[in-house]
Amino acid sequence: MAHREYGQFCGLARAMEMVGERWSMLIVRNLLAGPRRFTDLRTGLPGIPTNILSARLKQLEEAGLATRRALPHPERAVVYELTGYGRDLEPALIALGRWGARTLDEPRPGEVVTAESVAMSFRTAFRPERARGITVGYEVRMGDFTLHLQVTDGALTGGLGPHPAPDLVVERLAGQPIRELMSGVKSPGEVLAEGGLRVEGDPALLDGFAAMFRF
Repeated sequence: MAHREYGQFCGLARAMEMVGERWSMLIVRNLLAGPRRFTDLRTGLPGIPTNILSARLKQLEEAGLATRRALPHPERAVVYELTGYGRDLEPALIALGRWGARTLDEPRPGEVVTAESVAMSFRTAFRPERARGITVGYEVRMGDFTLHLQVTDGALTGGLGPHPAPDLVVERLAGQPIRELMSGVKSPGEVLAEGGLRVEGDPALLDGFAAMFRF
């Protein structure tokens, strides 16, 4: 498929040729959470036209960043997933997300919060230097969706869905207590006292959560 070329022998220019089209980086963001069906991607990217999603996926495949495979019986579904080359984009997405987060205040009219965008926000906010020597699993419940986060000696893994054996469950009940924790606007004690957040497990683990995930 033809794509825009910048005519410059430059690594950044070549990267932009592969992922610089509108929606491409958000598709990569969503695929970082794991394999996704076409319908999953459409659900996680409200507003993307079907033809544009098809075109971008084809471009990512042709660039060697994504691939598709059929799930074994009885699923009978095709999923898209990042290749190792595609997953190498994660540090760049994290850096861009952290940079862009400086401008976030309240959602603009018409903006939605998706499970994939929240999952990316945890990757963006994670501070590995504060997680060295720590192993802990978190399950974060956000109303319509649930995320799992596993910290293992300074490394973070996670994605959509519940944690198989969480050390702490963090559930949002009202307001934006998790964002307030991650931004440092409020302390764990304050958000718990206000009642917008509920935890299952040792409440002291919420202090570590607030320290490791900080914008």
